[in-house]
Amino acid sequence: MGMTMTQKILADHAGLESVKAGQLINARLDMVLANDITAPVAINEFEKAGFESVFDNEKIALVMDHFTPNKDIKAAQQCLKTRIFARKHNIKHFYDVGNMGVEHALLPEQGIVAAGEAIIGADSHTCTYGALGAFSTGMGSTDIAAGMATGQAWFKIPSAIRVVLTGKPGKYVSGKDVILHLIGMIGVDGALYKSLEFMGDGLASLTMEDRLCISNMAIEAGAKNGIFMVDDITREYMNGRVSRDYKVFEPDDDAEYEKTVEIDLSELKPTVAFPHLPENTREIGTFDPVRIDQVVIGSCTNGRIEDMATAAEILRGKHIAQDVRGIVIPATQTVYKECIKRGYLDIFIDAGCVVSTPTCGPCLGGYMGILAEGEKCVATTNRNFVGRMGHVDSEIYLASPAVAAASAITGYITDPKEVE
Repeated sequence: MGMTMTQKILADHAGLESVKAGQLINARLDMVLANDITAPVAINEFEKAGFESVFDNEKIALVMDHFTPNKDIKAAQQCLKTRIFARKHNIKHFYDVGNMGVEHALLPEQGIVAAGEAIIGADSHTCTYGALGAFSTGMGSTDIAAGMATGQAWFKIPSAIRVVLTGKPGKYVSGKDVILHLIGMIGVDGALYKSLEFMGDGLASLTMEDRLCISNMAIEAGAKNGIFMVDDITREYMNGRVSRDYKVFEPDDDAEYEKTVEIDLSELKPTVAFPHLPENTREIGTFDPVRIDQVVIGSCTNGRIEDMATAAEILRGKHIAQDVRGIVIPATQTVYKECIKRGYLDIFIDAGCVVSTPTCGPCLGGYMGILAEGEKCVATTNRNFVGRMGHVDSEIYLASPAVAAASAITGYITDPKEVE
């Protein structure tokens, strides 16, 4: 029996000719990632275990993105501990205030991850890098500590679900709508500890930003990872970013998949995930108006330049509703600078929005947009669990930047076509 993309990458990194679902392996790592919340825990475990050096100072990334600039004393202490560790071990990929970005937008942008590589991170959305044809997954801080010291991690080989994409999406339908539609189909545990492998002629209609968004939310279907076949769009994205050699792994013709899910992109409509699970999806136009108090456009899911461009196109020359707070967060400094060059910041500010330095901030209820009791928010983030953005009696509606921007203008969840 042949192997899937994920199985081929893991076999390669384990030094094995082949692997099969359920098999336990030990594999070498190309990158180990942690942030200002998870890194201090990993550092504590690293030191407790008696490790004195990291396996490779160029294959560890520490990104201060969740609560930076520091929101309080505890956040400052967390970042300080990580800074000291980074200096001590001369970590090349250390990103702090001034040069950091939201980690899962920053690493692909900077060419730190590439096709065919094996990456672990102490953050569940590490699966983002599958958009490049890499195997990437989130792990606990203890595994990250071991990974930083040894450059290895153990895995159980996942079985896989094949997702075949066909057709071309219509206007205002993006990667966010694709992944919300898929999660709505299979549920938040529909791919539990499985690899979601995306392929089909529909890939030609998906940008890298679309793919990064889709892979980012693979975990919201319970997946171990989400991975795309590498094509010319992938190669063009990596060209000029990735200076090292990389491998491309394609699934065998006889690779074993537990099932195949087919999605015709041309049939999709803008989709919203209602509280309190990403699987609670509804298409625009199928529900009564939902009044909102806040809109957040940003995060590791939808904070890239294409997302900013979509929001700016809709907000240009308009103003958000009087009772709506609009928060726009470019995901990296590069995206922020490009927004300035293109005039997007003027559009956002003139529309009544606030524009923040890159941060995860409101996505996890950290800061920069905490919700009060009873408030409703349309967010381009990835999770809408109870209390995720603040009060347990607040509500989060997950949507694309197009839907979020349109909703900010009207004050209720809105089809972008209504505000053209």
